[in-house]
Amino acid sequence: MSDVHHSYVARNRLWRRLGEAVQAWPEPLSTPTFVVDLDAFDANAADLARRAGGTPIRVASKSLRVPALVSRALATPGFAGVLAYTLAEALWLVENDVTDDVVVAYPSVDRAALSALVASPRAASRITIMADDLAHLDAVDALRASTAVPVRVALDVDAGLRWGGQAVGPKRSPLYDVGAVVELARAVIDRPGFQLVGVMTYEGQVAGVPDDVPTQRARSAVVRKIKQLSVAQLEVRRTAIGEALDALTGHGDFTGLAFWNAGGSGSIESSAADPVVTEVTAGSGLFGPTLFDHYRSFSPQPAAFFGLPVTRRPNAEVATVHGGGLIASGPAGADRVPTPWAPAGLGLTPLEGAGEVQTPLVGANAATLAIGDLVWFRHAKSGEPFEHGRTVLLAQGDRFVEEVSTYRGHGLAF
Repeated sequence: MSDVHHSYVARNRLWRRLGEAVQAWPEPLSTPTFVVDLDAFDANAADLARRAGGTPIRVASKSLRVPALVSRALATPGFAGVLAYTLAEALWLVENDVTDDVVVAYPSVDRAALSALVASPRAASRITIMADDLAHLDAVDALRASTAVPVRVALDVDAGLRWGGQAVGPKRSPLYDVGAVVELARAVIDRPGFQLVGVMTYEGQVAGVPDDVPTQRARSAVVRKIKQLSVAQLEVRRTAIGEALDALTGHGDFTGLAFWNAGGSGSIESSAADPVVTEVTAGSGLFGPTLFDHYRSFSPQPAAFFGLPVTRRPNAEVATVHGGGLIASGPAGADRVPTPWAPAGLGLTPLEGAGEVQTPLVGANAATLAIGDLVWFRHAKSGEPFEHGRTVLLAQGDRFVEEVSTYRGHGLAF
């Protein structure tokens, strides 16, 4: 059986399975109906742990945004700690006992959140903030009269590739050269009320870019070369930075730091293989959004879906669903729109695409859909669709076993 045919059959089976689960649920469901397939989620988690080969995986909460699923990932052997995307989120996770180990992936100048951090010895002992500039330390000191509560700090070091005079990778940190990293590290160590505990080097050009797209073979070959060069260059730079930080702190074998974080779902093997790295990060690989469909290193099972009801039939060849315009962040393009997934054989129209209030669907199966039927979509990114719903239904087999709250359902917007 070809992969294309298997996908077609599997998607139609998913449509029937989720349809049966909706019918069996004791209460009427509002739409969009958000669903996570726990069988796929758990299989993806186990595969990520296998790929990490014993290196702990920190859960990227930005890619989930459902506290119950963050906890489920943390309960999987091989996972430990959370990589949060805002300090306010990190405070909530600690206050609600989701985890006692949170690293905030991005620098924060949120005055309310920083004030709460320095006022809570418990939170400050469990949360690590990110810095790549002295201004990030200044933002903390501007809000406290005492340095009695030490603030844990990690340095965000640029992990991009320098190739042919170009910088390839996420535009994150200004820290690149060993000297600049050591200078800021020394400032953190010498400054009262701060504790240098870690380093993060996120190689987004390796972890977050598909490299085996069937319709983009030439581009995929270039991406694979960039990844190869990045991994080799970054291993050398990490070693040099680690040795310099060891010399600064007076420790050997990188023991002066509590952690060295790296990578993402698409780069777990190469990141974990670097002897400097003590932990890797993963989040998107748990849900398997469409932007992660074409990687050579792994093939996650689609686990997250949202269902939209057919509300009109403009003609015999078109079925129109209500809503649908959940467009992913990043550079605008066709790969950022949601994909009608189940049943198979559906597509968007070039004129209307995925609309905020309605989305016309065409294709082989459009004629078979009736008003009231649910069409299940996959989002391009992981986590982002759950900003649009208060609850998520958790499916196992052909039944929904639980309904849990998203961050939005908890009254939160990070």
